[in-house]
Amino acid sequence: MQEPDITPDLIAAHGLKDDEYDRVLEIIGRTPSFTELGIFSAMWNEHCSYKSSKKWLRKLPTEGPQVICGPGENAGVVAIGPGPDGRELAVVFKMESHNHPSYIEPYQGAATGVGGILRDVFTMGARPVAAMNALSFGEPAHPKTRRLVHGVVEGVGGYGNCFGVPTVAGEVRFHASYNGNCLVNAFAAGIAEADAIFYSAASGVGRPVVYLGAKTGRDGVGGATMASAEFDDTIEEKRPTVQVGDPFTEKRLMEACLELMATGAVVSIQDMGAAGLTCSAVEMGDKGRLGIRLDLDRVPVREAGMSAYEMMLSESQERMLMVLDPARENVARAVFEKWDLDFAIVGETIAEDRFLIVHNGETKADLPLSTLASSAPEYDRPFLPTPPAEPLGTVEEVDPIEGLRALVGSANYCARDWVVEQYDTQVMGDTVSRPGLDGGIVRVHGTDRGLAFTADVTPRYVKANPVEGGKQAVAEAYRNLIAKGARPLATTDNLNFGNPEKPEIMGQFVGALDGIGQACTALDMPIVSGNVSLYNETDGTGIDPTPTIGAVGLIEDLSDRIAHRVENGMLALLLGESGTHLSCSALLAEHFDRHEGDAPPVDLEAERARGEFILANRTAIHACTDLSDGGLALAAFTLAEAHGLGVTLDVTGTAALFGEDQGRYLIACTFDAAEALMVAAGKAGLPLTMVGQFGGDVIRLGTTEAPLGELSSLYRSTFATLFA
Repeated sequence: MQEPDITPDLIAAHGLKDDEYDRVLEIIGRTPSFTELGIFSAMWNEHCSYKSSKKWLRKLPTEGPQVICGPGENAGVVAIGPGPDGRELAVVFKMESHNHPSYIEPYQGAATGVGGILRDVFTMGARPVAAMNALSFGEPAHPKTRRLVHGVVEGVGGYGNCFGVPTVAGEVRFHASYNGNCLVNAFAAGIAEADAIFYSAASGVGRPVVYLGAKTGRDGVGGATMASAEFDDTIEEKRPTVQVGDPFTEKRLMEACLELMATGAVVSIQDMGAAGLTCSAVEMGDKGRLGIRLDLDRVPVREAGMSAYEMMLSESQERMLMVLDPARENVARAVFEKWDLDFAIVGETIAEDRFLIVHNGETKADLPLSTLASSAPEYDRPFLPTPPAEPLGTVEEVDPIEGLRALVGSANYCARDWVVEQYDTQVMGDTVSRPGLDGGIVRVHGTDRGLAFTADVTPRYVKANPVEGGKQAVAEAYRNLIAKGARPLATTDNLNFGNPEKPEIMGQFVGALDGIGQACTALDMPIVSGNVSLYNETDGTGIDPTPTIGAVGLIEDLSDRIAHRVENGMLALLLGESGTHLSCSALLAEHFDRHEGDAPPVDLEAERARGEFILANRTAIHACTDLSDGGLALAAFTLAEAHGLGVTLDVTGTAALFGEDQGRYLIACTFDAAEALMVAAGKAGLPLTMVGQFGGDVIRLGTTEAPLGELSSLYRSTFATLFA
């Protein structure tokens, strides 16, 4: 194949700025080959290098006594106590985006997002036990939204269901800012023995570098570079950059990898994700301070005539790269042949700082390896802090039932039955509760312990006030775990923003990370893994800032969890103050079509005190949910409706019913338990008041009411009406 000349247009098409290309020339002292240009483009793009975010990511708290491995590996690792045999176990988890591919090709974009995050987990030696997702789409009426919803949900379910991992939690939102750029954030968690975690750093000179899994094709070539650019009217031309997934092959790859790891043959291992063979080889070599030599003639391919450029940048799925103990080559090969997967020695580790690529007897790339990863560009981009929000004007009092009807009949706050029904939530047999108010709990197999999962962010808060919005995302994740009776352990983040070259967007990023860092520190929830997704823009219009927080909590004894049981006659207790904050609220948006005011302030000390109170008194609590979007009214309705019950709230006033003040919980309990909780709260100096009672077949808010059946029908049918 005749390689093209390196022209300014070709350089620009690879996403390299003029000064970055000048740096390439300075490093290698000559014009790069076409393959070398592709390698620099892949490794120095935003998706792989984090060049705009590294400075700020370093400020996040990443350590704690429970943390075994923090950011920098395929996934984070946190200790969770002994397994059935007494050996220490760990939960391995991460969240990552597949936004751009999912907008271009919804089914495969979402499916391969799930596949990629599962590989990040089992690459570390963990068997995946749970998945969740956070999905953001444009307005329901937008011409692309229905197709995107169908494709993404089917892709998530199709891959996860076939692979055999339960989808146990998640969130779905709709807003005009995602009309041109949906967000698909995929999370996976697995369990491994804490002393048997596998890492990616290569070690030892002259050791074989082994290609594992499926064959390499042309799908996904340039995917990482595409994911680091804005969209424009050429979007349809980017379809070939989207990968194609095969969950059955991935299932075999996982079983083969886990079996191989048990033999002691694996020195280091890395998933081939973004930038494929290039990124996996460079990261392994750079972390081990070694060079890598690859002979592409040995790479298993499924298409004839592939060039070195295509092989190095292909993002074909279900592939791994491994450094092997040469004494165990035959054992390793036998494992992969048994699982009918490719096993090919494609190179070796070398002492020199070189990334040497040979194809058809010719040297296609010869680069100093360390300059491709740890020495990639790093920017301190200028930023403008988000100015204070304008105060909220007068909000007229609303009929409470009409306000509730506006919420439960909206795409954002109706039931997600149509989505959940497409996911296998029970596979593996350890799901304790399905997605929903008490969803996201999986048993640690063979023990009485459970892991709880949640994903949270409120983009409208982050847009209005990035610092408070960042704090709130972590605080809500904390509350959702607490409400299940779980002790929060750690978090992963998926930081979705627009173009960081715009100072106002960079200001959102900096502010949000400030808030996230404050909250993670105050609530003992260190960030152990994550992903940054920038340039989520179309024709210059960016998404609302969406720094999704995925969090994991531990339930020491599942018999002590808050089991989410509401029975007729139980009392409704509010832990926290009466609602006052209508700025940026769900009611304001859905009922009034207003989007103004500041985000609610987050008192991290109060969040911690109230969370500890819930955990300390969980045996007296029959059901619990935090108050977030929609305030007390929506929380009471969803808690009651889930059990086929009505509810009476002895509360009046729009702000009291729909205000979104933070740090609050709604508790359902018996009369005797309520008395005990009141006494305990008084001793702790915490506000706890009775606000109503569960039961009957009517939703009564203050002095207005409606039949439960009417509101429940609206709540349960809206999503299917819009999208099914």
